[in-house]
Amino acid sequence: MARSPTTTSFPVVYAPTSLLRCFCSPKRGVSTPTPQAAMAISTTISLPFTSPSRRSLASISFLRSSVSSTLQLDSLSKYSARRRSPRLSVSASSAGLEVTEKALSSSFLDRRESGLLHFVKYHGLGNDFILVDNRDSSEPRITPEQAAKLCDRNFGIGADGVIFALPGVNGTDYTMRIFNSDGSEPEMCGNGVRCFARFIAELENLQGRHSFTIHTGAGLIVPQLQDNGLVKVDMGEPILKASDVPTRLTPNKDQSVVKSDIEVDGVAWSVTCVSMGNPHCVTFGNKIEQNLQVDDINLAAIGPKFEHHEMFPARTNTEFVQVFSNSHLKMRVWERGAGATLACGTGACAVVVAAVLEGRAGRNCTVDLPGGPLQIEWSEQANHVYMTGPAEVVFYGSVPLQ
Repeated sequence: MARSPTTTSFPVVYAPTSLLRCFCSPKRGVSTPTPQAAMAISTTISLPFTSPSRRSLASISFLRSSVSSTLQLDSLSKYSARRRSPRLSVSASSAGLEVTEKALSSSFLDRRESGLLHFVKYHGLGNDFILVDNRDSSEPRITPEQAAKLCDRNFGIGADGVIFALPGVNGTDYTMRIFNSDGSEPEMCGNGVRCFARFIAELENLQGRHSFTIHTGAGLIVPQLQDNGLVKVDMGEPILKASDVPTRLTPNKDQSVVKSDIEVDGVAWSVTCVSMGNPHCVTFGNKIEQNLQVDDINLAAIGPKFEHHEMFPARTNTEFVQVFSNSHLKMRVWERGAGATLACGTGACAVVVAAVLEGRAGRNCTVDLPGGPLQIEWSEQANHVYMTGPAEVVFYGSVPLQ
């Protein structure tokens, strides 16, 4: 569940060096620095315009010299255009400094000042994460408690989780760990692994199609960077055995729980339980409403009751699903440890598996989430689930470790 605001705050400096693909409203920018600060700062704002299908938040990058000062960001606003326009660069410099995006990005990602946590914020369909380059250590740079404070949307950076890129183990290229916004650690995260893949591509300066192996708490995950900017991820085989999901519900189809009744808040819900390395409870309806209209679901009220139900000893993620056709589904999700989110990659995978098991849909589906669509395929031949979707940079930043 999402944590309530705390009194502890982090002074966050957004984009101390570079902001790639930054967007800004032409009517909003940064507050005017003092004359002394202006003498010490060279600022470059780059405004690439992209199609409305791509979403990014406004950002600003700046360099700090010997005089300590900070440019305050007035807003983080979305900006889009119908067609790609030439890049607009606005620079203000009293020191005559010329800085390129490439140089700034490289210098930012290489920085290792003690006492500062450098990060890049990404989102996958609005499911947002703080990505940390942790390749020099097998232990995360911050604690779960610190991660929860950073994820706070009022007193921190704001995110659904913090993801660490660590050295690979057992022959894998990298290890991925994640702390949820409540400080808990899930086995893995589908949208998070797409963001992880894009982050690695930037760290390693990878272009075009590439794939690599990632060790996670859910096992081996293999993402592939696509030429169109999307990320396709082999999510592995779904786990259906009830004791391995895990759920205490009695198996009713071989060793699986398919279209089984569970009482939640006095209502009998029909559920199918699936693990994609993390537990999911998927429902298409209940005794009152057999075919859900997911926009009418009060997630904040019902979600926690599923998550903490006694039938789920490790708690559970819960997906509420509406069927449009054999290849088109719509879902809303209550995530274990994060609450209502705009997207859940493993949840979308579990939804397609459950829809196939219940005879509601085929093996290749578009799944609509509040943040946008994912393409999910459950291969009958390989028994692996494949997820394809976007992952995009929001901004770069640094925060003092406390």
